[in-house]
Amino acid sequence: MFLKHTSTGKLMQVVELQDLMNPLHEQVAVRLHYGEEAQDPETVDKQALQFPSGEALPRAWTDPHYRDEEVEAAHYDRGA
Repeated sequence: MFLKHTSTGKLMQVVELQDLMNPLHEQVAVRLHYGEEAQDPETVDKQALQFPSGEALPRAWTDPHYRDEEVEAAHYDRGA
């Protein structure tokens, strides 16, 4: 999968998709996409990446607590 670095606008290929989708991983290994040869992997913060369209990554991929309020509300509703 290719993502765009927000500050440089360069395309980067994600090395391991599981790392990208895991909200507990704040960084992901990528390969800068330019030239004929594959570039060496480097690690970047997920917060510095977006889809090529400019859309942000899903919150479920970047925030391990994205459903805390929903889970808390479900527990509260059961107790009532």
